Amino acid sequence: MNYKIIIADDHPLCRGALHQTIKNLYPTTTVLEASTLEHLIEQISLGANIDLILLDLSMPGVRGFSGLLYMRSQHPTIPVAICSASEDSTTIRRALDFGASGFIPKSARMEEMAHAIRSILDGEIWIPDDVDLDVIDKDEEMIRRMSTLTPQQMRVLMMVSEGLLNKQIAYRLSVSEATIKAHVSAILQKLNVESRTQAVIIANRVGVVQSADLAV
Repeated sequence: MNYKIIIADDHPLCRGALHQTIKNLYPTTTVLEASTLEHLIEQISLGANIDLILLDLSMPGVRGFSGLLYMRSQHPTIPVAICSASEDSTTIRRALDFGASGFIPKSARMEEMAHAIRSILDGEIWIPDDVDLDVIDKDEEMIRRMSTLTPQQMRVLMMVSEGLLNKQIAYRLSVSEATIKAHVSAILQKLNVESRTQAVIIANRVGVVQSADLAV
């Protein structure tokens, strides 16, 4: 099968293992690699008909589920599977709640990774057999609210979590400061909070943004 797959991970060894797994499974498949969110966005813009993105939860431009939310809202037709070293049931359930097409632990054997990739490309939702999705998530309502943010609002929220001011965010995104103020207001309304600090606290709580020492 001539699939086109993007591996988005900032660890060369992880990219290499996934690349080899895919090539062993589908030798004629085109495998692209990205080490940052911006590079991933560029790869998508340059190539049409992407069949699958394998996305890490922590790399430059991505913290927690922010990259997944961005991809699902910006490119809803492209399946995105999470490939992460974090394997707890809550993380896996939240990945599915945020729209992931599967969750592949980095500790999985190559044969299991191959089975996961094949299943996801066949349209299935794949997770490890021993994962309990019945775990109760007390933040389910906040996850639903976070899922309503647009791609640009998600990027703004990520930058707010870094402590950037509106004018700094505006400069990075090449838009006016008034536009950023409008985005921040919309974020607060959607999350039903009154301040930027409260928005960041919620984002951290549900794993959408995380400080570097908490990266997964």
